[in-house]
Amino acid sequence: MFVESVECPNAEFSDRRFLVQSDETVRAILATSAAYALVNPQKSTVDIDTATAPSPAQKQAEERKLTTETVAQSARSLRESFAAAQAGQLEIEALGPVADDISDRIDAAPDIFLKVTRLKTKDEGTYVHSLAVSALMMRLARLMHYEDGAVRELGVAGLLHDVGKLMVPNAILNKKGGLDTDERRLVRGHPEIGYRLLKKQGNVSDTVLDICRYHHEMLDGSGYPLGLKAEQLSPEIRLATVCDVFEALTSTRPYKRPWTTRDALNWMYDRGHLFDKKLVLRLGSIFP
Repeated sequence: MFVESVECPNAEFSDRRFLVQSDETVRAILATSAAYALVNPQKSTVDIDTATAPSPAQKQAEERKLTTETVAQSARSLRESFAAAQAGQLEIEALGPVADDISDRIDAAPDIFLKVTRLKTKDEGTYVHSLAVSALMMRLARLMHYEDGAVRELGVAGLLHDVGKLMVPNAILNKKGGLDTDERRLVRGHPEIGYRLLKKQGNVSDTVLDICRYHHEMLDGSGYPLGLKAEQLSPEIRLATVCDVFEALTSTRPYKRPWTTRDALNWMYDRGHLFDKKLVLRLGSIFP
């Protein structure tokens, strides 16, 4: 096979073009950091119609690469939007394309998306968590037959739902041990702070505002900040809550290890007094 180029993160190939004439050479390429090879069938000396078809492992590697790049870029964009919101200069329309990008990635490979977003650093934790919640909300909304415009609005709501954590010190957000009374009060105040921050922008929809303010409310009234009960919680708020809790349970946090997808879904389903069981079941259908 005649290789036109090899895509890899390191400079092992330096844009060299070459003819692969033995299995030994193929094994040598596979042993490098190469993720993808472009083969020219016209310059090859063998029939490579089937030989060049990407294997499942190659497809998975490509999906992971694309997802990693999208998440990194989207996290940078979201960081800028959070800072703009803090300054009273949020351009909320700029978040639509971010929502579209991460929606494409979770639609293409839900398991890979979840794995990539689980690998958060402390500095980017809030941003990547928000990306993951946004993607899950859009995916679940489509399963619930929301219209495209509503799906995108929920995606933006997911991106902004934790903007109030800007006002919570990182030392508290990343604390490994339990929180004291004052620290817990600060953390539990982030939905109201975020709501007020977004309300001041003047260009944020009621759906986005409600999800920011109420995503920690529970069906039995045990949530915060207002202790609302089931009849006071819209389907959109319930959807956001399910996605937010699921993402938190399945992610590594300074104070806990990640739960498996199955354990998280089972735990939530068994607590129908807190979460909408129908939404938990539909969320579970995303991950085969």
